[in-house]
Amino acid sequence: MTDDRPSFLERLLEAPGPSGFETRPARVWREEAASFTDRVWSDVSGNSYAAVGTEGGPRVMLAGHVDEIGLQVTYIDDEGFLFVDPIGGWDPQVLVAQRVRVLGRNGEVPGVMGKKPIHLMRDEERKKVTEPRDLWVDLGASSKDEVEEMGVGIGDPLVLGPPFLRLAGDRIASRAVDNRVGAYVVLEALRLLAERPPDAEAVAVATTQEEIGYSGGGARSSAFSLDPKVALVVDVTFSTDVPDVNKKEVGEAKVGGGPALTRGSAAHPLVFQRLRSLAEAEGIEHSVRAAPRATHTDADAIYLAREGIPTGLISIPNRYMHSPNEVVSVGDLNRTARLLAAFVRSLDAETSFIPE
Repeated sequence: MTDDRPSFLERLLEAPGPSGFETRPARVWREEAASFTDRVWSDVSGNSYAAVGTEGGPRVMLAGHVDEIGLQVTYIDDEGFLFVDPIGGWDPQVLVAQRVRVLGRNGEVPGVMGKKPIHLMRDEERKKVTEPRDLWVDLGASSKDEVEEMGVGIGDPLVLGPPFLRLAGDRIASRAVDNRVGAYVVLEALRLLAERPPDAEAVAVATTQEEIGYSGGGARSSAFSLDPKVALVVDVTFSTDVPDVNKKEVGEAKVGGGPALTRGSAAHPLVFQRLRSLAEAEGIEHSVRAAPRATHTDADAIYLAREGIPTGLISIPNRYMHSPNEVVSVGDLNRTARLLAAFVRSLDAETSFIPE
């Protein structure tokens, strides 16, 4: 029988879940995890977990954050227009004229971003950079009472409207690539490991609140709870195979060129060396990314948890980050899952990450 459902990746990317409101994508993730492993759970921070392998063996944390950037309703005026504030880091120019999905108490409500027409702007206004405060959301309602009857209220989150899109070759586009694909990859690595359980215990974690996790978000609490011997974080990085990107500033990584392995900052040197050696042994195309300061990923929260957790960071090259049209290669996702599985299989009880 042919399964006509959207793929797990598509379902995960389509589920709306800004930071602090990750319930929907987390549920999709756990349902998929439960289809091939019996050990699936969650915690009070909204983090989701799934495990395979030998309990009592060296524990490996595989982390990818499941949240996305979004917006939140802060005010509703008497005419029924919504005013919003960003959840996470937006380029406000991206928001202009977008369609949106408000996550109301009775379900999703469609709307559009409104802005004063260019015809009505003064010359100085046309030259001004648009700020979120210059925009509003129009649900088609005519009053505040009508908005409330639609199930929309102060504090409701919203995401941009463009749906999952398949491009040429193996490229896909979605508003939630950063970093729903990380949560996807760690679970796909677990799926590979479930086919032949390793001697280690691999725990995949779909972490929460990374985009607003200035104190560590769900990565900090989940790392403390798991107390792993080693952790691997999967996130996205800037693709430099597009016009007007300065490789001298951000390094080199291309869509379709495999994962980028991070050196420096939160990335433990022995974890990096093992990842690089395994990528070469497995014939997995990859690049190397320098991070002399913070990585601005879950790795920053994990590597300092407890007495310190040796942590590696593997990043998926991503075009148009923090936009409704982030673009990645599915092949890169699969390569990264293979590398994670190989890393877990390379471990045994004698493996040490204490530098000599």
